[in-house]
Amino acid sequence: MAYELMRATGKAFAVCLSRAWALYRLTKQMHKGIVSFAYEKSDGSLRKAKGTLKDIQNLIKGTGSENYKTVRYFDIEANGFRSFKVENFITIY
Repeated sequence: MAYELMRATGKAFAVCLSRAWALYRLTKQMHKGIVSFAYEKSDGSLRKAKGTLKDIQNLIKGTGSENYKTVRYFDIEANGFRSFKVENFITIY
C-alpha cells in the first residue's frame, strides 16, 4: 500500500509508509468496534466519521472486489457504507 500511496501522491516513501501503517491500524480497530477518524472528502472538505467493520456481513449485498486505493467502512451516523481514497486519510481520534 505504501508504494501505491507514493505513486498517487508523489510524497517520500517514509511518509507513505507511515500513512500505510496508520490505515492498517484504522482497519484493525474498525474490525474490533466503532472508530472515530477523519479524512478529506473529494470536494476538499474535512469529514469526521464514526465507522466500523465489525458485524456488518449481513448488510453486504454485493460481491465487490478488493480495491487497495480506497478504504470501505460502515458509517454509524449515516447508517450506510462509505469509502474514501487512502491518500485522503488524516487521523484517528
